[in-house]
Amino acid sequence: MLITTPKQLSTLTRELQKQARKAAKTQVLVSMGTCGIAAGATPVFEALKRAVTARGLTDIDVLSVGCVGLCHSEPTVEIVDVATGSSTIYGAVTPEQAAALLDGQGREVKKSWYFPEDEANTENRMQARIVLRNSGRINPERMDDYIARDGYQALATALTGMKPEEVVDLITASGLRGRGGGGFPTGTKWRIAAAQPSKEKYLICNADEGDPGAFMDRAVLEGDPHAVLEAMVIAGYAIGASHGIIYVRAEYPLAIKRLQLAIGQARERGLIGENILGSGFAFDLSIKYGAGAFVCGEETALIRSIAGMRGMPTFKPPFPAVSGLWGKPTIVNNVETFANIPAILRKGAAWFKRIGTPGSPGTKVFCITGKIKKVGLIEVPMGITLRDIIFGLGEGIRNDRKFKAVQTGGPSGGCITEKHLETPIDYDTLKTLGSMMGSGGMIVMDEDDCMVDVAKFFVQFTMDESCGKCTPCRVGGRQMYRLLEKITEGNASLADLDTIRDLAQTIKTASLCGLGMTAPNPVLATLACFEDEYRAHVVDRKCPAGRCAKLITYTIDPELCTGCTLCARKCPTGCISGKVKDAHVIDQTTCIHCGACFDACRFSAVCKK
Repeated sequence: MLITTPKQLSTLTRELQKQARKAAKTQVLVSMGTCGIAAGATPVFEALKRAVTARGLTDIDVLSVGCVGLCHSEPTVEIVDVATGSSTIYGAVTPEQAAALLDGQGREVKKSWYFPEDEANTENRMQARIVLRNSGRINPERMDDYIARDGYQALATALTGMKPEEVVDLITASGLRGRGGGGFPTGTKWRIAAAQPSKEKYLICNADEGDPGAFMDRAVLEGDPHAVLEAMVIAGYAIGASHGIIYVRAEYPLAIKRLQLAIGQARERGLIGENILGSGFAFDLSIKYGAGAFVCGEETALIRSIAGMRGMPTFKPPFPAVSGLWGKPTIVNNVETFANIPAILRKGAAWFKRIGTPGSPGTKVFCITGKIKKVGLIEVPMGITLRDIIFGLGEGIRNDRKFKAVQTGGPSGGCITEKHLETPIDYDTLKTLGSMMGSGGMIVMDEDDCMVDVAKFFVQFTMDESCGKCTPCRVGGRQMYRLLEKITEGNASLADLDTIRDLAQTIKTASLCGLGMTAPNPVLATLACFEDEYRAHVVDRKCPAGRCAKLITYTIDPELCTGCTLCARKCPTGCISGKVKDAHVIDQTTCIHCGACFDACRFSAVCKK
């Protein structure tokens, strides 16, 4: 049905809500994001549908929904009592267990995981869902599900009840900061673009999520694509743009599929296109695929990529808000930033500012990964402590190992140690700790992680992803990696530590774009917090965590060795000798420190030091 006026939209919303109340008494929600499907959610979904049909349960509706965030327990199934809203989530569900779930039998992992927007201000509420308000609650491929939850009402308010400058004022008053990494005030950016006299302007959604361990944007696009579309139309109206582009990496096929479907549905309903809701405003959307270049997360490199050129950053000023795509004023915001917009329009700036901290209002979506018991996707108010995230929502360190550090901000961020676990998380606080918010990746490390090796991993990532345009990043990054390689191989001197500090500062100061400017952060942060580990590698030629292969010596304890020959058979260089049932010996001159013998030994006879 074509929706041509706000009244039609309101009528449809009320009708859909009425139908929902009369529909099934129970909803069975199957998490069908990429992680759920990869874990086997599709056969679980099909088995549940068959079980409901076989039992003739007409009051139960089985729905495919987006990611609920419990990645550690996929496939997950949530059973909701529609009348009361109470629910139970079952994890690690198999097709064989599907029928039993309908009887309340299964591995229960959570109760009441979902928190509505209205509960975001509740005291002691660690999760407060605004961006993820619909993820895991609606079928993302059915537009009516989104409309029934007041979808596109914010757009109607903006187009028919507000002037463009009033929309900009509202976003400015909310204090919303860009969720893509830098935290630049969204309203300020929009105001600059809106003030430009150009008749042609562009709006870009940056969905080129490339940080290791980050999948926030993918989850939003897969679970609630219409929220992003609605926000982009609102933003286009606010700045005077008539065309929007979603720049999404091609490695996100499910997100692309659901985006394409959502754009088609919105265009068919008249919520994208000409004369939207009878307002006279026209706005259309298209999708541009990225090839997975990390540097294209930087807005000027992204703009060049859309224009068909190599993704390389350009000098600023002029900033894209003044001169961007095709030389026209262009706004670039990321997925999470846009997903906040409809809620702010519906509930107001004051409501949004009550959540979070004065300098960083609202919530932040994080991916908590690494050595943590409960890997997953969370949305928390700004100002929550790292301890609440890691030991509260994440339930602590896997295998009861000791917490060592958490890397925030991905390759561009830095590590935070135990002494700062009580620090409230917001943009400014993380910067003072030598890290950054970034897009929201959070990698937890334990006592078995070598911080020099961690720094080398992130430097190698940024080195490989450098576009090569500026010398500090192109050459400096490679030299920084080589110095770290020397350290992890036991070939460095104390003078190399001074060299790498000086080099890191030079790269930060002289690089053209954010990739180069932040590439040294993991090195500087680990040097500041774990200099003793660096010195152990250099002075003692030892890796305290036992991770750097060239600094590990493997020996065989003759008292424990049974002569089973398994270690010798697994050794790729044949450096282990010994007769059957006699103690074996490792030839240190030919050992390559691969650890195959250590992994293979069943009697703890192989020692690592």
